[in-house]
Amino acid sequence: MTDVTVHDKIFTTFISAEKIQTRVAELGAAIDRDYLGKNPLLIGVLNGSVIFMADLLRNIKTPCEIGFIRVSSYQGTTSSGKVKNVIGLDDNIEGREVIIVEDIIDTGDTAVYLIEEIKKKNPASIRFATILLKPEALRQPVKCDYVGFEIPPAFVVGYGLDYDGFGRNLADIYQLKS
Repeated sequence: MTDVTVHDKIFTTFISAEKIQTRVAELGAAIDRDYLGKNPLLIGVLNGSVIFMADLLRNIKTPCEIGFIRVSSYQGTTSSGKVKNVIGLDDNIEGREVIIVEDIIDTGDTAVYLIEEIKKKNPASIRFATILLKPEALRQPVKCDYVGFEIPPAFVVGYGLDYDGFGRNLADIYQLKS
């Protein structure tokens, strides 16, 4: 286990880059099976999903399109509990098969907000792909269709996840050292 300092906190290796890449390949294969003959629209949630989204796309063989939406609910190491829509989705998604790509589903507040917003545009379906899910932290019932890893309610950085804007570039996922 290797420790890294991000901003002013120490983190220890939690999930290796190799394990992440293996799991992302499995998720891509599952999406290929589920969307055979379809053209899904993957909507990445900025900023955290960028790395996962890019890796996931490289592992999906099914023709697909991408779009992005930006929302925020974190301040420091905790969720503020309030979701703010920063950049809306302008694409016409009526009748489309939509997969929302998230870096992490924590409380579920952002996921519920996204479902409500995207439903207003009348897609054929909405599914979630997330690299991390914290089942014990969920405050909202959220169905996650493609989950990389279920983790305890600890604070993590790396692979797109940040602490006050830092740490997204780390290849491994790190957990806050207690």
